[in-house]
Parts: sequence; C-alpha cells; structure tokens
Amino acid sequence: MTDTHAGTPAGTLERSDAEWRRELPPDTYHVMREHGTERAGTSPLNQEHRPGLYACAACGLPLFEASTKFDSGTGWPSFFSPLPHAVGTTTDRSFGMSRTEVHCARCGGHLGHVFPDGPPPTGERYCMNGVALKFEPR
Repeated sequence: MTDTHAGTPAGTLERSDAEWRRELPPDTYHVMREHGTERAGTSPLNQEHRPGLYACAACGLPLFEASTKFDSGTGWPSFFSPLPHAVGTTTDRSFGMSRTEVHCARCGGHLGHVFPDGPPPTGERYCMNGVALKFEPR
C-alpha cells in the first residue's frame, strides 16, 4: 500500500487495539479500526447543514470545513476537500478493485474513500462514514 500525507499534524496518536475498543462505540470501532463501512443513508450527518467543522470521531482532529460538504446522492457525508494536513491516503485493493482509502492523519482511523467524481473546484469526492466523524457547530 502506498501511504501519502500532505503533512503530519503535531501529536500523532497511537493506541493499542484494546484501548481503541474501550474508547470507541462498536460501530465506530468497526469502521475506523477494522476498515468497515456503515450502511448508506444511515448517518444523521447527511442532514447536517450548519456552519462548523467535521472532526475525527476517534481523536478529535479537525478534518473538513462544513463549507466543503455537498450532497453527493450516495448516502454518505461527502466533501470536496479536507483541511490541510488532516488526512492521509492509502491504496485499497479489497473487493477486487483499486480505490483510494482516506484515514485520519493523527490516529490513522479509517474514514472512507476519495473518488475523482466530485464537484469543482477540486473534482474530488471524499465519501466519509458518518460514524467516523463528529460535527462541531460554530
């Protein structure tokens, strides 16, 4: 797998699997530590439209500005750009295809995938699992 980062945020966070299991709800643990996927259309964040920030549900690192969120019609919260140095990517070759996985740059938690079919100005769609995010309204 190729690992890319636009930079590494201060305070990289490492915890044991047992610690993550204790700290995260089961559905969040499954997505973020076992690379799971929540069912499409189940996240309340799909209906969130207030100004604010979307942060990592595991470590609290700010990941996306609410102004970059858009309705992709996929059933998952989608964004056209992350905050600088907030995410890293790896090549995901599971399920017989090649996709770009997105993870938190601080704790390494799986967030979702990025696809090249988003809106301007980036043309990217960061398709995130809602249980991997927490919304912080302004």
